[in-house]
Amino acid sequence: MQLTAPAGRRTGIRDTDGMAVASFVLGLLGLLVLNVVLGPIAIVLASLALWRGTARRGRALLGLGLGVADLVVLAAFMSADNTMSWSL
Repeated sequence: MQLTAPAGRRTGIRDTDGMAVASFVLGLLGLLVLNVVLGPIAIVLASLALWRGTARRGRALLGLGLGVADLVVLAAFMSADNTMSWSL
């Protein structure tokens, strides 16, 4: 009976692939809603995925770019409105 995973299998690569995909999806959603929250989360997840060596490097780079774009869109809207907060 074997209670542990085989030593040759890398279990962390699947986690990093999930982080790359999640950063892409959150960055894309951040362009539409909650860019102040979803943008930084997308940047962090993409950075972690790239640092850990994901197989989906392109998806992580897209997530990183979209996360930065979220913050740029937020800054553009704030400067166009001449405010530092949201008004109701």
